Amino acid sequence: MALSKITSKSIADGIISADDLAAGSISTAKIADSAVTAAKVADSTLTLTKLSATGTKDATTFLRGDNTFAAAGLAWQAVVVADGSTQTTGVAGRGYFINTTSAAHTFVLPSSPTIGDTIALVDYAGTFDTNALNISPNGNKIEGGTANLQLTGEREGVTLTFTDATQGWLATSGINEGTDALSVPPYSVDFLVVAGGGGTAGNAGNIGASGGGGAGGFRTSTQTVNAGTVITVTVGDGGAAGSSGSNLGSSGSASSISGSGLTTISSAGGGRGGGYNGSSWFAGANGGSGGGGNYPTLSGGSGNTPSTSPSQGNNGGNGTGGNGAAGGGGANAVGTNHDTSDNGTNGGNGTASSITGSSVTYAGGGGGGSFQATAGTGGTGGGGTNGNGTANTGGGGGAKNVDGVNAITGASGGKGVVILSVPTANYSSTTTGSPTVTTSGSNTIMQFNGSGSYTT
Repeated sequence: MALSKITSKSIADGIISADDLAAGSISTAKIADSAVTAAKVADSTLTLTKLSATGTKDATTFLRGDNTFAAAGLAWQAVVVADGSTQTTGVAGRGYFINTTSAAHTFVLPSSPTIGDTIALVDYAGTFDTNALNISPNGNKIEGGTANLQLTGEREGVTLTFTDATQGWLATSGINEGTDALSVPPYSVDFLVVAGGGGTAGNAGNIGASGGGGAGGFRTSTQTVNAGTVITVTVGDGGAAGSSGSNLGSSGSASSISGSGLTTISSAGGGRGGGYNGSSWFAGANGGSGGGGNYPTLSGGSGNTPSTSPSQGNNGGNGTGGNGAAGGGGANAVGTNHDTSDNGTNGGNGTASSITGSSVTYAGGGGGGSFQATAGTGGTGGGGTNGNGTANTGGGGGAKNVDGVNAITGASGGKGVVILSVPTANYSSTTTGSPTVTTSGSNTIMQFNGSGSYTT
């Protein structure tokens, strides 16, 4: 007689124990859906170690719907006391009280954050306004930029939440933060300020030659700026050429930078070259560098006028007889004194700067003019030779050759230039005046060939 099918109802409760089952004999396929209810699971049978979810499994985390453990709120840490030398590297999901009573402090954000990671920072002693908390993105970004930012408000606090590689960490809440909890820390800007070079005189054609134009003043500066500072840039024009016949040229115009909290840097225009105005002979004029002396024995102008330290330029050469004339002064050398010949003598050399990332020489003096002979050579850095100084170098105009018959116009000085170099991480791109913008290494360079501004 065939046996009837054995069902679970045919087995009394407690007859079959776990010891009666071979290991692995009951697979999940043998268990009906919903057959195992919470009532069938003994207390404390399933522990955290039995769960396959990722993340830290402990009493401070919870299991999210994406099968990961996440922190249940911020885990606040003991007060960090700044000592001016050590820094703190943060951990996502934690809050930090920072005491900057004695010194500023640097807080380094996690290097490998994921979306939703959160860190809170609070001014423990109300001293962020005197000793700021610097926040390093640690290879990522804060508010879309790679620069360090700061908390600088008394009793300021901020919660930072990581978004993605594009924007990085964003301030998602804060206290006492003003318009933006995170501010750009002060940073250094390098400046080169070169004024316009001096022009030279025209000539009636039958008198002695004119002196070369002096180079525009050459000055450099490195200054610390705060975010939001408007740096006003003024680029000086080169001095005008004297018109045909016996008319003096003009000195160059000053170049400068200025702004709130900055020391104003102003370079003086190059002195005009000496010459004849139709009734009298005039010596070379004073300026950033002095204009060259001229026929018959007139002196060159004084450089570094008005006085600056370090000097912004040199004297023009002196006229010492003969029909030729002396060269204008350059940023790095005096103009060459004239001898007793009819030739012109050379302008003083300019000074090299690598602010753009490569060495460029600026502010050379213009060569002195000749009478039926050879004009002097302009100094390196844009000084003119028998013609105009080079634009945007501040070179002095080169006095022209005189043929003994024909009236000639003089030469103009080269326009000045102002160049700013800022860390690329801090570059705001807020400019006026259309500067030429390039990069070199970790810096962004703005070359202003005309007046304008940059907002830090």
